[in-house]
Amino acid sequence: MVRNERSVEGVLERIFRSAKATKTKGDVAKYIPELASVDPDRFAISVCLSDGRQLSAGDVSTPFSIQSVSKVFTLAIALGRRGESFWQRVGREPSTNAFNSLQELEVRQGIPSNPFVNAGAIVTTDTILAGSSPAEALAEILLFVQTAASDSGIRIDPSVAESEKLSGHKNWALAHVLAAYDNLAHSCELTLGTYFHHCAIAMTCEQLARSGRFLAGFDTGPQLVRASSVRLINALMLTCGHYNGSGEFAYRVGLPAKSGVGGAILAIVPGKASIATWAPGLDSNGNSLLGTAALEELSHAMGWSVFVRG
Repeated sequence: MVRNERSVEGVLERIFRSAKATKTKGDVAKYIPELASVDPDRFAISVCLSDGRQLSAGDVSTPFSIQSVSKVFTLAIALGRRGESFWQRVGREPSTNAFNSLQELEVRQGIPSNPFVNAGAIVTTDTILAGSSPAEALAEILLFVQTAASDSGIRIDPSVAESEKLSGHKNWALAHVLAAYDNLAHSCELTLGTYFHHCAIAMTCEQLARSGRFLAGFDTGPQLVRASSVRLINALMLTCGHYNGSGEFAYRVGLPAKSGVGGAILAIVPGKASIATWAPGLDSNGNSLLGTAALEELSHAMGWSVFVRG
C-alpha cells in the first residue's frame, strides 16, 4: 500500500536537499551540441500517485529534451500497430555492448538486441512510418505523449533535433547497417529524421511523470495501450532500460525505468506510482547519476522495489 502523502513529501524534500549538496554530478552529454550547454546543477523529481496526486521537488517546471525516454512511447505505438510481427525485426534481450554499438548489430546480422538500444529504436521508428509521412508519424507520436501526460502543450525542440542530425554519425552508420540487412523499410534519411525529432521532444519533469501513468496501470481516461503490452514494456524497461547499467539499476532501485542522455529517467511502480527525475549529469553508461541515486533512495524509503513483497 502507498504510504501517506506526507511521507512521500518528506522523502522528496530530503532527496532534493541531498542532490543540491552533492559535488559529483556526472557529465552532460557533450557529443550532442545542444545538450552540452545544459546546466549540470539542475535537478527535479516528480511522483504521480495512484489516487491522482502529484508531488514534486526541484526544477520541475523547466523543460528538457527527453531523448531516449521517447523510445518507451514509440515502442507502445509500434506494438499497438504491429503486435507480435514487430518482434521479427527486434530482439528482447539486454545488450552486451554500448547502446550505439555497430559491432553488436553486425554480430546479430541486423537484428537489434532490444527496442531501447539506438538500432532497435530506429527500427521501431521505421515501423511507425509504415503508411505515413515523417510529419504524420511525428504527429502521432507527439499526440500519444500529449495524451499520456494530459498536456497538449508538449512540443518537439527543433534545435535539438537538428543538433542530433548533424552530430549523430553513429546513428547514421547504424541505419545503413540495418538497411544492408534489409531491416529498414524506408530510407535512412526519412527514418532517422523522424527518430531524431521524437528524441527531441521537450517536457518538464512533472509532464514526464504524468506521461508514465498508463505504464503504472492507472485509470487515466482512454486506454492508450493493451495490458499485455504494458507488461512487456515494463519488463523491457527493467532489463534493458538503462543499457549496460540495467543490472546495476535493477539491483539498486528495483523498478522498471527508462533513461535518456538528456538526464531524464522515467520509473514505474506498478499499481502505485509513476516517477520522473531529471539531472543532466551522466555516469559512464550514459544514465543520470543523481537521478539514479534519487530513485534508489525513494524506492528504499517507500518500499517500492518490485522485488519486495507488499
